[in-house]
Amino acid sequence: MSQLIQHIEYITHTQIDNEQLIYTAFCHTSYVNEHRRENLESNERLEFLGDAVLELATSQYLYDYYPNKSEGDLSRLRALLVQEASLARLAKQFNFDYYIRLGRGESQSGGASRPSILSDCFEAFLGAIYLDQGMKPVQAFLNKHLLEDHENFLAEINRDYKTLLQEVLQQDGTVSIQYRELKKTGPAHNQVFEMGLYLNGKFLAKGMGKSKKAAEMQAARQAYEALNKKSRG
Repeated sequence: MSQLIQHIEYITHTQIDNEQLIYTAFCHTSYVNEHRRENLESNERLEFLGDAVLELATSQYLYDYYPNKSEGDLSRLRALLVQEASLARLAKQFNFDYYIRLGRGESQSGGASRPSILSDCFEAFLGAIYLDQGMKPVQAFLNKHLLEDHENFLAEINRDYKTLLQEVLQQDGTVSIQYRELKKTGPAHNQVFEMGLYLNGKFLAKGMGKSKKAAEMQAARQAYEALNKKSRG
């Protein structure tokens, strides 16, 4: 049994029947493109399924947890819980960045830390568990690690890192903080933006996301956490 399968069985408290589903969930399209002779399948189809499974599991939980909230309120709350940043954080928490298979170029450019890739992998993982084990272990996993503590989880995910960073940097006086688009990749309907954060004209950090705003927030978070780490020695 591979280390990946052992890890997935450990975090989901299941015994995987179809191991190939798990391997596929952690196989990015860039890896498939560089290993065409191996006749591999990327995780895109499992991601599609996992997205629907995630939405159903989250909807079920919120419907039961908030009996008096309107459809609109429940929809907005669900959107916050299943946003890219939430899923990427969970993927990182369970070391998916270590296990995901990427093409050489994608790997060298930091793809394993990219929120869009991590969140897609997380959805593919959910799709694989659903096909192999059914809905019950998926719901149990999400309840434990996302939904039961969703209020605190959202508070952390949605911290305004741009404001926090600005407050830290301006402690010693006025500074110039700018965000610049570094590059844009992907088709028009599924673009990924890379934004650079500049302090007084000097590059400080970069972030990626499916919108410029998300990429800017990611860059601010990277810079804020780096400054905090430096200040702690």
